[in-house]
Amino acid sequence: MSDRVKLIWDFRGPNAGPIASHHCIHLNEFAVSENIQDSIIDVEVVHDTHHIAYMVVNEDLVTDLRRRLKPNRGQHYKE
Repeated sequence: MSDRVKLIWDFRGPNAGPIASHHCIHLNEFAVSENIQDSIIDVEVVHDTHHIAYMVVNEDLVTDLRRRLKPNRGQHYKE
């Protein structure tokens, strides 16, 4: 399998959890509409007022997805 990257969207504040969860709904819809295979989409709690929504994809998709989805940051992902 090729290298994978975790694209990350940060949400902060008292409503960070519900907003991050809602963002995942849109990421899932996008992955289905674009036929993105083997993606992992989920929410992670960093702190009670900092949640992240993330999408793990193959590295060859990162340039296009960064341009289109505008994540806050990214990092290499190890399974």
